[in-house]
Amino acid sequence: MDNLTQVKNYTYTGEKIFDKAQDFLPINGTDYVELYVGNAKQAAHFYKTALGFEDLAYAGLETGVRDRTSYVLKQGKIRIMLTSPFDPESEIAHHIRLHGDGVKVIALWVDDAYDAYEQTIKRGATSYLKPETIKDEQGEIRRSGIHTYGDTVHLFIERKNYKGDFLPGYEKWDSGYHPTSVGLKYIDHMVGNVNLGAMNEWAKFYADVMGFANLITFDDKDISTDYTALMSKVMTNGNGYIKFPINEPAEGKKKSQIEEYLDFYKGPGCQHIAVATDDIVFTISEMKKRGIDFLYVPGSYYDTVGERVGVIEEDMNELKKWGIMVDRDEEGYLLQIFTKPIEDRPTLFLEIIQRKGAKSFGKGNFKALFESIEAEQERRGTL
Repeated sequence: MDNLTQVKNYTYTGEKIFDKAQDFLPINGTDYVELYVGNAKQAAHFYKTALGFEDLAYAGLETGVRDRTSYVLKQGKIRIMLTSPFDPESEIAHHIRLHGDGVKVIALWVDDAYDAYEQTIKRGATSYLKPETIKDEQGEIRRSGIHTYGDTVHLFIERKNYKGDFLPGYEKWDSGYHPTSVGLKYIDHMVGNVNLGAMNEWAKFYADVMGFANLITFDDKDISTDYTALMSKVMTNGNGYIKFPINEPAEGKKKSQIEEYLDFYKGPGCQHIAVATDDIVFTISEMKKRGIDFLYVPGSYYDTVGERVGVIEEDMNELKKWGIMVDRDEEGYLLQIFTKPIEDRPTLFLEIIQRKGAKSFGKGNFKALFESIEAEQERRGTL
C-alpha cells in the first residue's frame, strides 16, 4: 500500500495502521519536547504554575554545562525541556532571536536509535546528530537526530539500558515548589505549519523517510471560513502513537492563521501541541484559574451541536460555560478547546483534547474554531 494513501477503518489499539513490514521505524511514543526560550527558569515557573507541570531534571553550570541551562518538567507521560543559552552568539540564541520561544526538538522514543538514524538517512533525511552513546551511573542512552521542516528536528532516543529520570548529564531537580496537576496525560499530536506548496513535500518526507502513513487529508473546503482557509495532511506512524498534522495556507480573502504564524515565527515550525486529558472540564477550569486564556467560542455554536453529535455523557450547558467544543466520528466523540498563543508572538498554542472513542481531529469544529481565531487576528491587526 502506498504510504500516502489515506488509511480507512483504522484502530489505534493493538492493530497496525499499515503492514508491519513497511513500519521500518518502530516508535514507542513521544520521548520529550524541547523548546528554546529566552529565560528557562522563568518559563519553567510558568509551565508549573499555569499548566500543572512538576520538576524532573536540570542541567546547567552546576552540572558542568557551560553553554546553556535546561529545566525538564513532566506531567503524566509528557516531558517538556526548556533551554536557554548563555552565549548571545550561539545557535540557540539565534533560534530565539529569529523565532521567539518555540519548539526545537521533537524527541521520539525508539528501540534502536542507531538503526533509526541509518534507516532515515539512507531514505533521504539530513543528519542533525550522528549516533552517539552517553552514559552515567544510571546506565546509557543511545541517541541520534535528523532535520525536518524549518529549524525543527527529531531526535531518536533509545532508553532500554537507562534507569535514570531523564538523560545522562542531568541531575534530579526539586525546587520545593509543587503546584498540583491540571490533569494532562500525554501528547495526542503535534502540528507543523509549512509554507504554501510545501505540505505535500513534507507529507512525502514522513512517508518515504520515516515510514508514516497519511491518516486524514483536509482541503480548503473542509477548513475554511468566508475569509481564510488552510489545507492539512495528518501523518501517523504504524502504531498510531505519533501523529503529525502538516498545515499549509490556502488562498483566501484575508491572511490565514497559518500565514500569520509563518510571518511571526519567520518560517515553518510547530504551531501547536495537543495534549490529552481524561476530564476536560476539570483541566480547563484549573487552567483558567491559573491565568490561561482560551479562544472564545460563540454561544450560537451550541445551538446546533447537539443535533450534530447526538447523545454525549457531558452536560452541554457545562461545556458551553467553558467554551469546550464537541465532534463525533464513526468511532465515538471528542471534546476539545484551544488556548490563545502562550508566547508573546502569535505562534505556539496548546490544544486540550479528551477522546471518547473518536480518532479524528474535530472536523465539525473547524469553522467555529477558524472564526474564533480570525476574531483574535482582527484584534491583533493581522487578519
